[in-house]
Parts: sequence; structure tokens; C-alpha cells
Amino acid sequence: MSTLRFGQHLIKASAVFLQTELSFALVNRKPVVPGHVLVCPLRQVERFRDLQPDEVTDLFIATQRVATLVEKHFNATSLTIAIQDGPEAGQTVKLQKHDRQDEDVPSKWRSEEEMAAEASILRNQIENS
Repeated sequence: MSTLRFGQHLIKASAVFLQTELSFALVNRKPVVPGHVLVCPLRQVERFRDLQPDEVTDLFIATQRVATLVEKHFNATSLTIAIQDGPEAGQTVKLQKHDRQDEDVPSKWRSEEEMAAEASILRNQIENS
């Protein structure tokens, strides 16, 4: 696996549970709800419009696989799939409050071990599906 990034953050392989030719999925350090994961393009771009058509296709196919897995694993009956595109992309009040609280308190984040454990479970399930 090559070096993966989410914005300015380097992503540890232990947090990744799916990698395709052009996308990857990882568990979240501060999930809003159980099953809050991220699906990202491998190539870093500034905006969604900067992705090539094959990257968009791969990203959405990966998202569909992840959605199926998350719904099954977390016994969910519904999902929210969102794209926050650009610095002024609107977030709900709940997300803004969630992002502000404990933002600068790493002790409130999930540990690397917790993230690795969840990613391992999801990775195994996706490999066996």
C-alpha cells in the first residue's frame, strides 16, 4: 500500500479496511455515530470536480460496497452518504458541534488500537463477502 492521505493527515494502513485501484476506505478517528467511515479517492484533489470520470466511478462503487458492509455490520437500516466539497461546504449543526468538541484534545479521540481493531473486523468482512 502506498502512502495514503486524508487532507493533510497521513493515514496508517491499520485504519484502512478497503483499497481499490483508485479509492480507499478507513475508519474515523472521531465517529459521529457507529459506522461513520470515510471513503476517499487515492489521488488527492482539491475538489470533487477535479476527479477523473474513472475515479468518480471507482469512488462510488467503493462507497456502495462500504455502505453494504456498514449497514450489515452495524445493524443499520439507513445510511447518510455525504460529500463535503470545498472549505465552505455546509455541515449540519450536529456535525459542526461534534467537530468543535474535543477537537484539540487527542485523549478524547479513539486510540490507534481501537481504530485498527475496527478496521480489521471490517477488512475481514469485506474480504469474505
